[in-house]
Amino acid sequence: MTESLHEHYAQVATSQPDKMDAFWMPFSANRQFKKKPRLLASAKGMFYRSVDGREILDGTGGLWCCNAGHGRDRITAAVSQQIETMDFAPTFQMGHPLPFLLAERLAAIAPDPLKHVFYTNSGSESVDTALKIALAYHRVRGEGQRTRIIGREKGYHGVGFGGISVGGLPNNRKFFGPLLPGVDHMRHTLDIARNGFSKGLPEHGIELAEDLERIALLHDPSTIAAVIVEPISGSAGVVLPPKGYLERLRELCTKHGILLIFDEVITGFGRVGKAFAAQRFGVTPDLITCAKGLTNGSVPMGAVFASNAIHDTFMNGPEGAIELFHGYTYSGHPLACAAALATLDVYAEENLFEKAIELGDYWEQKIHELRGLPNVIDIRNFGLIGAIELSSRPGAVGARAYDVFTTCFHDKDLLIRVTGDVIALSPPLILEKNHIDRIFGILAEAIRETA
Repeated sequence: MTESLHEHYAQVATSQPDKMDAFWMPFSANRQFKKKPRLLASAKGMFYRSVDGREILDGTGGLWCCNAGHGRDRITAAVSQQIETMDFAPTFQMGHPLPFLLAERLAAIAPDPLKHVFYTNSGSESVDTALKIALAYHRVRGEGQRTRIIGREKGYHGVGFGGISVGGLPNNRKFFGPLLPGVDHMRHTLDIARNGFSKGLPEHGIELAEDLERIALLHDPSTIAAVIVEPISGSAGVVLPPKGYLERLRELCTKHGILLIFDEVITGFGRVGKAFAAQRFGVTPDLITCAKGLTNGSVPMGAVFASNAIHDTFMNGPEGAIELFHGYTYSGHPLACAAALATLDVYAEENLFEKAIELGDYWEQKIHELRGLPNVIDIRNFGLIGAIELSSRPGAVGARAYDVFTTCFHDKDLLIRVTGDVIALSPPLILEKNHIDRIFGILAEAIRETA
């Protein structure tokens, strides 16, 4: 019976659906997609397999999340064992062993002094949680007037109302009304005119951090609770921080008593060469949000790392009182915790946090070899992240990159991601030089063919 059920569900999961209309797809042109679907049926290592049996090289790590590659036996075994043992347990005034074990493991790799973990189920939830912690922290410590939050243009912080309020991508904001009050935005750091084709962090733009000083003086620094930035912006098209920029933000936040939040949903877990970008850049925030690579994309899970000072501030009331009125039914879900523990084992055993440093120079060399191809106006890279920006066709922003995307998938068996006219790359950290060669060889062909 078990074998027949296994075969049944495997068949269902790998076959072309008869109907596709009922699923309202996220962040997708639904009508366009359903006319010519791009369906993935299985995955292993560096490759997906499409429903028509083609092997597709994964240049995106799923969606910035499968850092250890696909179909990892250790993760599969851990999740399978856990669902046999216990499918669910509440963590409201109850518990089970795994979230406590996982939090200790996570605290061990997090930068000092961020040694406390609050679980969520996604990057969006992590951001909204971090914002709530920041606001509550100031209230608990007697500075409840600190209610303003500062984001940044081109920032992406998920799709909760908090995240889109502090985010700075116009299409994510304009359909949904006034959003949260008391939010302001610094300028973004993308400056192709001065920093075009930079290798690694750009030289120019540290002065943009002074936007925080200007905004603080405009609103009164004592009214600002937190600043949230991505160390490297992903959804905006891989926007890098200029040299010294993050350090200056840290200085200004410390000066004015403002909490600094790093949104590391895409940069966490080895993407830039350390466990977190905070460590690679040598800048320690007060809160870090993460998700994606936490479970290698296998089970939805996110987390917020809080500093000892923030956590301990909440622990001063009556012992029987709930310290933070916030949480999710699935905070610390058993399957997610099992997946995360096994994922951390894989990262450690294969030294994957160092892979972006080991292969970073070769990745940089190969991506910059695309300079000079038709319509390429900028190339950006750091760690195992890359972006190729193309000039837009008149009146059709995004069309040129979309053609590269579909050509790569349908004709050349490569999965990439595009945002506007930016081709974004974030391959699994298990890749080798031959995969890098193949990714950029295919991209060069596709860029020429769609010019």
